[in-house]
Amino acid sequence: MQKPHHGKELRTGFTTGSCATAATKGALLSILSGKPQGEVRITLPAGFEATFTLVNVSISGNSASAEVIKDAGDDPDVTNGATIRSTVFLHTGNDIVVTGGEGIGTVTKPGLPVQVGKSAINPTPMRMIRSEISRTLAQNNVRDIGIRVVISIPNGEEIARKTLNSRLGILGGLSILGNLGIVKPYSSSAFMASIAQSINVARAMKRSEIVMTIGGRSEKYAMKLFPELNEECFIEMGNFIGFSIKQAKIRGFSRIHLVGMPAKFSKIANGDMDSHSGRSGVDHDFLANIGRETGIRDLSIFEGGNTVSKILESMTEDVRQMFFSRMAQLCSVACERHASGGISVDTIIISMSGTVLGRSANGQ
Repeated sequence: MQKPHHGKELRTGFTTGSCATAATKGALLSILSGKPQGEVRITLPAGFEATFTLVNVSISGNSASAEVIKDAGDDPDVTNGATIRSTVFLHTGNDIVVTGGEGIGTVTKPGLPVQVGKSAINPTPMRMIRSEISRTLAQNNVRDIGIRVVISIPNGEEIARKTLNSRLGILGGLSILGNLGIVKPYSSSAFMASIAQSINVARAMKRSEIVMTIGGRSEKYAMKLFPELNEECFIEMGNFIGFSIKQAKIRGFSRIHLVGMPAKFSKIANGDMDSHSGRSGVDHDFLANIGRETGIRDLSIFEGGNTVSKILESMTEDVRQMFFSRMAQLCSVACERHASGGISVDTIIISMSGTVLGRSANGQ
């Protein structure tokens, strides 16, 4: 378990994939037993078993439905509290078919682990569902029977509007996700996986360049700076600058743009590839060195008590442009060095209001 700053342990939750698997097992057992099930136990890819409570279980002949309410633990997941429903149908045959229904998105762009035109049920959850079905049938000595499963999330399309699904080409709803079956609160690995996936989509769509930003506000301004680029070219990298740069290089991008604000980018310029405020601070001596290089005479503005915003306010416009253009250049150099070459990085530093403060020499 991870711990927040106040020391309290954060509670781990479960993925949509685990919930869909549990609901499927519950519906199948309800058909086989003729009795609505109240809970089920499934095996997670993380290597242990977990018990899930079922709700709204109903049986109708050779079909049944069951629901699981997703518990994301202490992670701020938009799908926390969502209803994950599975409807299972028995039919003649021996195949297992799993598809998405209401509230499950359809993949419309290449670069994702699911084929274009298919329901957005990722490979690991798909394997979980199929394995749990096979195991349940074997344990109940049921053979030569076909299974059709429809996974749905009521209000899934509405919830999906709060995600980046549409940008990734997942339309009409949410994805069924989860490589481990559990949700670790504020998981770095989950964020990094989403960055890699976004870069994959941009590459698969044959985009030649991408724009990386720290967060939503800088991305909004970046889109105004590069109106000619498609939406999948814009990628929020959060504080994972080094990881994002390397992922872009690995996937064949030879040129990227970074757009962000002074405080975070002062850390990148200083060679810090993780700009999280809890892991790195603004180096005022480093800023003073840039000031000295760009001809700023009053270096007292770089004293430790001053924020980057305060430093910005203290500069005249001509000095400000030289200072932040130099900072942008250092950002580009640091990122290209971190990637060991092979990629060109253009940097644009903007203010809180979206004004361009400075850009590296390669900036367009």
